[in-house]
Amino acid sequence: MGSIFTKIINGEIPCYKIAENDRFFAFLDINPLAKGHTLVIPKEEIDNIFDIEDDNFKELFLFAKKIAKAIEKVIKAEKVGVAVIGLEVRHAHIHLVPINGVHDIDFKKPKLQLTQEELKDIAAKISSNIQF
Repeated sequence: MGSIFTKIINGEIPCYKIAENDRFFAFLDINPLAKGHTLVIPKEEIDNIFDIEDDNFKELFLFAKKIAKAIEKVIKAEKVGVAVIGLEVRHAHIHLVPINGVHDIDFKKPKLQLTQEELKDIAAKISSNIQF
């Protein structure tokens, strides 16, 4: 049985996709800390991010960098924060969260409640600003 992220990659669960290639996938977090909060994952189901093979690890972060740069163009924020926690879903993933201060990336904070239309709009804007 695959993780929820594997089901998203396989199209079994819908998502607000930002980008994908043959090895990586990015989509909006549906329980975001901020507008534009995006998850970047390897398509290969690996629990611990530090178990990813070195070349793929480097490429995952380069892929995430392109997504972060697109988020910066779309969402007004001082920076795009990065978090790797890995306890809530046993599939390695990177959180990219637009932030204006350190407390903006506190996962204890209440999550935003965005409409499907807002999520679709944000995903489309970020996606259209990616420079591959």
